[in-house]
Amino acid sequence: MQTGQIIRALSGFYDVKSENKIYRTRARGNFRKRKITPLVGDFVEFESESETESGYILAILARKNEMIRPPVANIDNAVVIVSAVEPAFSLNLLDRFLIYIESLHMQGLVYLTKTDMISDQQYQKISDYLAYYAKIGYSIFAPRKAFTPEIIAAIEATFPNKTTVFTGQTGAGKSTLLNHIDPKLNLATAAISQSLNRGKHTTRHIELIPLNDGLVGDTPGFSSLGLLNVTIETLVDRFPEFREIGQGCKFRTCQHVMEPQCAVKEAVDNGEIMQSRYTNYLQFRAELKDTRPVYKKSK
Repeated sequence: MQTGQIIRALSGFYDVKSENKIYRTRARGNFRKRKITPLVGDFVEFESESETESGYILAILARKNEMIRPPVANIDNAVVIVSAVEPAFSLNLLDRFLIYIESLHMQGLVYLTKTDMISDQQYQKISDYLAYYAKIGYSIFAPRKAFTPEIIAAIEATFPNKTTVFTGQTGAGKSTLLNHIDPKLNLATAAISQSLNRGKHTTRHIELIPLNDGLVGDTPGFSSLGLLNVTIETLVDRFPEFREIGQGCKFRTCQHVMEPQCAVKEAVDNGEIMQSRYTNYLQFRAELKDTRPVYKKSK
């Protein structure tokens, strides 16, 4: 019996990486009976006679996290690709991605693309926004000139001994960035749909690719993103600066809305917390408040 990590799933087969070798496997029959589905990123126990013959996954080891869209497990870093233009830069969408990442206890990184298509004034405005995200703990990559050797080296330096996914808006340039990191990947790219201000979905499945002593995956993009893996009760903990500054609130369970002596609202008023972060927080609360529970029909 051996241990390894699933790096690819296709047509019922799972490719497992173990000690720099790739083994093709299937899940044991009782997995289906127990309603267990292996995910890309899973650490597994498996048996295989050789790399050329199909083996079997015997057990899935405990997951530290699991993404919903797409289903992939045990992610360390999530690089959120945001476009400066086409599709338009959106702080609201960025915050949606980041609160999802926070819920899964992944390290969030932000990479700004298409900076060569905007003016210096536009670039400075976006850079000022992203400087705030750097201040609250997110790694920011916002090159004025796209795909320089220096910025590619900087993003590659985050890969070793980590499993990283690239995610973000459809059409923001995830696959293009990965192609610059490793031209041999030749991942499919597509043009932007001007009329819809969004890209065409080009990534069809999740695959973890060995890069710079780590594993990197390109995930399907989002034209829009709901609030994933969060409730109105847990939302407040998905904003790192709220968690820290909120320790100074009068009430321990302060939700930073109507409560008196709220340190978070004071921080918004004095500019310590960026206004858009608080505005988006209130909008997300309103969305979650309007969310109705979904009940499964009884058989």
